Amino acid sequence: MRIEGSSAVVTGGGSGLGEATARLLAKLGAIVHVFDRNGDAAEKVAGDIGGVAISGDVTSEGDAAKVMDVAAKAGDGLRILVNCAGIGMAGRILGKEGPMPLADFERVIRINLVGTFNMMRLAAERMATTTEREDKARGAIVNTASVAAFEGQIGQAAYSASKGGIVSMALPVARELSRFGIRVNTVAPGIFMTPLLKGLPQETQDSLGAAIPYPSRLGEPAEFADAVRFLIENQYVNGEVIRLDGAIRMQPR
Repeated sequence: MRIEGSSAVVTGGGSGLGEATARLLAKLGAIVHVFDRNGDAAEKVAGDIGGVAISGDVTSEGDAAKVMDVAAKAGDGLRILVNCAGIGMAGRILGKEGPMPLADFERVIRINLVGTFNMMRLAAERMATTTEREDKARGAIVNTASVAAFEGQIGQAAYSASKGGIVSMALPVARELSRFGIRVNTVAPGIFMTPLLKGLPQETQDSLGAAIPYPSRLGEPAEFADAVRFLIENQYVNGEVIRLDGAIRMQPR
């Protein structure tokens, strides 16, 4: 599907993978709506790329509807949704201080999985009313999972469950939305150079990179963004989950 001239929403667009995606889509001619809980970060990125900053929470129906309504009025309607918003939390089910608080598990599931679903359902509603483009296309949705969906490490029960849910949604949602001309795909990144990892000592970063078969380094956000671009542009890729991880397979610890 054509990116140029398309109205796009990128969640978590104020930093990391979302920021890189927002910047690339804008460079390719999209009208990018940067949606992030951090309003200042959203404003900074949107200002740099000539986009629109909207502060909000992916788990809020009102916030999600607000950004979708704004995006639906741009260009020839909302065409692209990239879900990058999410949190990571480590915690054992049974630790030294007892069982994991249920609220911690619920928070990760709500933001990562429920938030992704919330944005998808409201984006699909707007996309379904747009005019058909070439090959009957109306829209493209790209979600962000993780290799933890497949090889979750000790302490990643909540995170792995949330990302596994995103992986499991890929095919049924793609099948359901196909009648509207809306494709749904997922990227499952490995270890990427996000703001969180940039704060780690260089020795730690090098150690993480050495565990990756090839290339033996952390992934660059721009490489994630390029995978998103491919999934949007290639009209025959649908219902797919692409691992972007340098062939790493996570060990238990």
